[in-house]
Amino acid sequence: MNEKLKNEALNRLSVNEFKSAIKQPIIVVLDNVRSLNNVGSAFRTADAFLIEEIILCGLTGTPPNKEIEKTALGATSSVKWTYFQTTLDAIAELKRLGYKTIAIEQAKNSIKLNSFNGTHKKIALIFGNEIYGVDQEVINHCEEVIEIPQAGTKHSLNISVSIGIVLWELMRGKI
Repeated sequence: MNEKLKNEALNRLSVNEFKSAIKQPIIVVLDNVRSLNNVGSAFRTADAFLIEEIILCGLTGTPPNKEIEKTALGATSSVKWTYFQTTLDAIAELKRLGYKTIAIEQAKNSIKLNSFNGTHKKIALIFGNEIYGVDQEVINHCEEVIEIPQAGTKHSLNISVSIGIVLWELMRGKI
C-alpha cells in the first residue's frame, strides 16, 4: 500500500544545511513581478529545487513581507536573494559572473522548452510581469529565449507555474 509519508520521514534539510549545500547553478530572475504571492511561490519552488539564488528586480516585492511569506512558507530564510533596481542591471552583473541569460517568453525564434539542449554550466532564467511578460528590452539583452509549449486557447501560464515547469524540465537533465 502507498502510505503517505509523515514530515519527519521526508529528510528535509535544515535552513543551515540548505545554505551550505551545493546548489544547482541556476538563478531565477523576477522582472517586475507584481504579485507578492507569485514572489513567495518563486522562493518556495527555488527551495524545492535547491536553486542558487533569486534576483528580484524593479517593482518586484522583497522580503520581509507577510504576503510573500504566505506562499514562501519560510523559503525566504533558506534561499539567497538579491535586489536590483532594474533587470538590465541584473543581467549585466550575471553576464559578468559568467551566467548565460535566458528569458522565458513567447517570442520569434524562441526555443521550445522540450527542445532546449543547453550545455552552459551557469544559467539565469528571467521570468516576467504577470500582464506584460518579460520586457522587450530585457529580451534584447538575453542570450536565448525559451518558450513553454502550450496548446490551449489562453497561451498563458501564471509565473509561479512557469517557474515550476521550467525548473522541473531543466532538473530532468536538460542542463
